[in-house]
Amino acid sequence: MRFIADLHIHSKYSRACSKDLTLENIDKWCALKGINIVATADFTYPAWFSELRAKLKEAGNGLYILKENSSGTFFLLGTELSCIYSKNGAVRRIHQLVFAPDLETVKKINSYLSGIGNLSADGRPILGLDVKELTKRVLDINPDCFLIPAHAWTPWFSVFGSKSGFDSLEECFGEEAKNIFAIETGLSSDPLMNWKWSALDKISLISNSDAHSLPNLGREANVFELEQPSYYLIRDAIKTRDKKKFLFTIEFFPEEGKYHFDGHASCNVSFDPETSKKNHNTCPQCGRILTIGVLNRVDNLSDRKNADETDKIPFKSLVPLKEIIAESFKKGVATKQVQDEYFSLVKKAGNEFSALIDTPIEALKIITKPEIAEAISRVREGKIKITPGYDGIYGKIEIFNKNEQIMKKQSRLI
Repeated sequence: MRFIADLHIHSKYSRACSKDLTLENIDKWCALKGINIVATADFTYPAWFSELRAKLKEAGNGLYILKENSSGTFFLLGTELSCIYSKNGAVRRIHQLVFAPDLETVKKINSYLSGIGNLSADGRPILGLDVKELTKRVLDINPDCFLIPAHAWTPWFSVFGSKSGFDSLEECFGEEAKNIFAIETGLSSDPLMNWKWSALDKISLISNSDAHSLPNLGREANVFELEQPSYYLIRDAIKTRDKKKFLFTIEFFPEEGKYHFDGHASCNVSFDPETSKKNHNTCPQCGRILTIGVLNRVDNLSDRKNADETDKIPFKSLVPLKEIIAESFKKGVATKQVQDEYFSLVKKAGNEFSALIDTPIEALKIITKPEIAEAISRVREGKIKITPGYDGIYGKIEIFNKNEQIMKKQSRLI
């Protein structure tokens, strides 16, 4: 059976996240999106942990479902931690995903972490803890847990980030590096970029939404072929990189991510790596250091000119359906016209991923407007233009060029 899993999201208790991120709403929106398995998020937060215990029941094999009114979504116990500490003469800010097979294990992890930081301060708590020590202690609590560096290339808070990261997993995790078998690539990079660095050849690349709101669930995800839904089968499929079980990842086009290029947002300066180099990594407007983006950082660590795609888990690059509809209509994502068309199409296609990946284009032409079907076709083929994101600003997607938009308007007037 095919399962789509989003293993990194947030709850209503995380800073800058929607208050609509309740277990009930996450369950319903996962069904809308076509997500079968989703992380619980934020299990270190006391109030959320209480909700997990009160509202979820065991579904077997390390997964949980809602006790009441379930849409069929399986919950996997996973959270994100922010570790800030000094190492090798620099301040490190590393975000780490932690996964556990049962609530009793989570209780023990929380008990350990409560002696290090204030777990009630945020759904994603800040801990003065070396991720090497975090990895060791979590695996001591339960060796069935696993840990994955979150959005591994993001400049400010990641294992390889240009502002506070390391140059290798070994430098970061020391002897615990042997227990790190995957990284999360993040919105601003994709597997093709990562395959240029031989150090990652034996590391699995996963992708998740890091959603701070319900509509962003599943904007990146992982697709598995498993005998049954299972925490252990997902963990093992990621660890072994078995292409019969780990089918592909669903990716943003990395240019759309908000840290793909280098830049300085306050000065509206955006550079590719070569231009940054010519400018000595400084902003020509104000003279301050640029925020070095993911593309530049990947290039700096890579030891290949071209990606080595040998025996790698494949990927599909997509644009979220609401963005496609908005671009087709040249309307804002939040407008009523876009919202109405989104829910209509999702209902007719079955779910969002069905519309984006599985439904034939000829069938889409019947259940939605022709320009939306054409836009989905172009996204599937990668025939789009993107102005890359930089320094916290998302990239801008263009599916139809200006001339095509003018022609569409004229045809409606005839």
